[in-house]
Amino acid sequence: MGASRTIYKRPGKLRRPRFRNPGASRLAVDHASLLVDTVCRLAGSENLLSAESNRLRHAILNQDTPQLFEHLLKAFSLQGISDHAARTYTHDHGSPAWLDLQQATSQPPTCSKLRSYWSFHGCGYRKDSRTCAQPKITSYCSLPRHDLRNGRLNQTTYSLFLFIRDVADSNLVKWIDHALDQASLSGKAKHRAVRMRSALIEPLRNVFGVSDKLLNMALADILMAAPPTKPIWIEAGSGMIAIDTLVHNFLLRTGIQRRLGAKHVFGPACYATGGCADIIARIAPQIDASQYNPDYPRTFPRFVQHAIWRWCAQLELGVCNGNNIDDRFRCVNKSCPLFHSCERVALHD
Repeated sequence: MGASRTIYKRPGKLRRPRFRNPGASRLAVDHASLLVDTVCRLAGSENLLSAESNRLRHAILNQDTPQLFEHLLKAFSLQGISDHAARTYTHDHGSPAWLDLQQATSQPPTCSKLRSYWSFHGCGYRKDSRTCAQPKITSYCSLPRHDLRNGRLNQTTYSLFLFIRDVADSNLVKWIDHALDQASLSGKAKHRAVRMRSALIEPLRNVFGVSDKLLNMALADILMAAPPTKPIWIEAGSGMIAIDTLVHNFLLRTGIQRRLGAKHVFGPACYATGGCADIIARIAPQIDASQYNPDYPRTFPRFVQHAIWRWCAQLELGVCNGNNIDDRFRCVNKSCPLFHSCERVALHD
């Protein structure tokens, strides 16, 4: 999530929300929309589309699976450490390419777990101790030979490669096309966007070591880079919402979770029905993202999520986070534009 210029715009009139949330009053929904609309006006990015969009668009047009694999792998490496530290390690030590893994798996593997995506479960490789589920053959295995930051990333790399090779038949573009086409036609129109996102997220969620947050971030970049000839890619990508602790805590501190009857702890519940992602998806139709960039779709949940993240992230606007707020108490930052509308919930009693 790169930095971009901050936008300051005078709040305008919001369209009244039309979505429904059992147990939540219209007043609660209006309140959530107004708070988030203000954040979008102050922290919304005009340049949210990936800086790699042109490269990704060419990869999509050319059905260049190795290039898309590389993009996904870079995104999946950004976990458990700062983005800068992760990128520095990759720069210094390199990252396996699609061809490297093709060559490594071209002959029958010594380890039975590398035979297919479905047999890979339970590899268990650990870089620090050089052990795995079959330690007697570790020295003959290709997986540990890649000098990645930790053993989990080695497993993620092979799991992703095997998924694309075996499940997507080595053509990620065709697999996405098929998944989105099937999902778009399989039910009611109003649930179409949710079905399309799930058609990609659900199977990829079984790739070792990836979270919903990482999947949403990585897939959004690819899908939003699609050419105009693939409108359902753009439709699905615009709704890819990445929930981290900053976004979750914002929805909790402001009282939005409580008012909507959706209070929960950070984790898988953020992507469950009524969780953080659902809240943002329900608020997004009330915020016209095309006013920030005419290339944006009018309803753009990822834009809304990213604006909240920028509002909170220390290296962005850095307004609403644990560095500035003592979470044992209510926020006392009276200079915050949301101060008089925010419930300023203390995260820790």
